[in-house]
Amino acid sequence: MITSYMYTDVGGREINEDSCVVLDNREEKCYVLCDGLGGHGRGEVASGMVTEVFTQCYENGINNPETFIADTLMAAQGMLISEQIAQKAQDEMKTTATAVLIENNVIHRGYIGDSRIYVFAKNKVREHTLDHSVPQMLVMAREIKEKDIRNHPDRNRLLKVMGIDWEEPAYKIEENIRVEECQAILMCSDGFWELITEKEMCKVLKKSTNVQEWIDTMASIVKEHGKGKNMDNNSAIGIWMN
Repeated sequence: MITSYMYTDVGGREINEDSCVVLDNREEKCYVLCDGLGGHGRGEVASGMVTEVFTQCYENGINNPETFIADTLMAAQGMLISEQIAQKAQDEMKTTATAVLIENNVIHRGYIGDSRIYVFAKNKVREHTLDHSVPQMLVMAREIKEKDIRNHPDRNRLLKVMGIDWEEPAYKIEENIRVEECQAILMCSDGFWELITEKEMCKVLKKSTNVQEWIDTMASIVKEHGKGKNMDNNSAIGIWMN
């Protein structure tokens, strides 16, 4: 049995530019979380447009689970670019995107930007997506450590997002994993993961009795760590493989 829970909070901002959706009304289950880029304007429009495209494509039926995430990201990207042109807003409407599709016990994952997808097994982080950001590039070049990303001055400088012209597809499709290999999945915006460590995520996972408790407890840690700061919007989707 697969259970899920979705959480989003405006933080210390005036507008919540994060957008999340859980699509679970048929055999295939789809989860999408996007973080609109506030510095570019109309981030909430961009993130909402991506989740809406995923909703429409899901409702229309999934012909090929292997290409569903990639095809839908491409469709959403096309709509974003068209809308920017129509509104004369080419410098606006940018967003990150993460998507998970579970079909026939196979977990498909895709993303762009610095919203993350964590995979847990045996109460430990098995893997997580690598941010399309300047600090992540510095980690890969071994100039800083991964833990330094959270407080790096360039942590908000993204290299790839939705709503910017691509010469080739800029999203990343991760290798499929099977449901039985996975205990839980966490999808979250940077406003969430920047304020909670992987060690804390695992500790709460071990103690939680259900997915809502896991997410709510982590959210309370995020809020505690964010006190006195201009907290960003913070959102998360938890998925448990019971």
